[in-house]
Amino acid sequence: MSLSRPPRVLIATASFGDGHNTAARGLAKALEGQAECLLIDPCAEASPRFNSLVLNSYRFVTTYLPGIWKRIYDGVERRDFSRQNLPFERKIENAFALQLTEFNPDVIVSTFPLFPYFVARYIKGGGRRRPMVTIVTDSMEINASWRKAPTDFWLVTDGETKNSLVEQKLPAEKIIETGFPVDPIFDTLQPIPATDRARPFRVLYFPTASKRALVPAARAILEHEDWPVELTIVLGRNLRRLYRRARELVATYPNRVRLKGWSHRVPELLCEHHLVVGKAGGATVHESLAACCPMLIQHLVPGQEEGNLKLLQRIGGGSLAETETALAAALRDLLSDQASHWRRQKQHLTLHSRPQASKVAASFVLELATKVQSSPVDD
Repeated sequence: MSLSRPPRVLIATASFGDGHNTAARGLAKALEGQAECLLIDPCAEASPRFNSLVLNSYRFVTTYLPGIWKRIYDGVERRDFSRQNLPFERKIENAFALQLTEFNPDVIVSTFPLFPYFVARYIKGGGRRRPMVTIVTDSMEINASWRKAPTDFWLVTDGETKNSLVEQKLPAEKIIETGFPVDPIFDTLQPIPATDRARPFRVLYFPTASKRALVPAARAILEHEDWPVELTIVLGRNLRRLYRRARELVATYPNRVRLKGWSHRVPELLCEHHLVVGKAGGATVHESLAACCPMLIQHLVPGQEEGNLKLLQRIGGGSLAETETALAAALRDLLSDQASHWRRQKQHLTLHSRPQASKVAASFVLELATKVQSSPVDD
């Protein structure tokens, strides 16, 4: 292996939930200037139309039919991922193998549980073996697709998740506690301190696609009798669907509601706000932790996101508030007694925040790559 070139790292992700892409991009940014990275989405690149169909179906089911998703998620526990079970997998896997051969990385990193199985079959078919690293983007309650993955290492978000996996007979030496690889910019930002006056109390809201939920939730946040509250709504991919109703809120609450479409400043927004309201996805929860921004969970996808909520509750940095009534009550509790409860949550989050997690993960990957480059294998 030639030592004259920088290490090569292939990072494979998927768009089924923002956590996979967030972790992949965070790691890639942390590796900039230290390694040659190839960031790929094999599903989207090999079969874009089918991937879009599956992705839209996934979002619809997780938003509107959570009970059905729960049954699908639980069914994964009994599935054998070591075999190609679906026809479309072959096309995706072949495209993945081609990129793997052409790029010839020193280390492979996956933020999606399916890809380590592709790599195992690639090696079985005669492909070159190299370290396989799997970044687990869920917390505490980890699905079988992650646990059974044929990987050399699992990078996990926290100590309790590591303990949970060890209890399920995974080797402790292969489970590396790095934190969730959020954008490295978090390590340069200054979150609002617990001593802040918090007047006005700024709330950052990531709504789901549900039109019926937007206005009642926003009103529950804004109509606080004893404390001035301002609201920033990040519409993201739901911009077209929700914009008209969001504009009604701007008119109803003048100078108190800001609208944003798809924002690349989420880290900065989290550090500029006192509270975030949204779903319990791995990206949102761990970015909130990195920003020491307390969180109220308005929407919870059964199975995969339950552990994220449990982690937030164990830390003491947030809670579940799925209804408008619960949301209003939770906000009143946070702001009671001069926002003392909110201040305690900020302090708890400060003790568990890991804004440098992507750098920690990058250091681990680079160490593996250096060992590969030093080994007597022809490039």
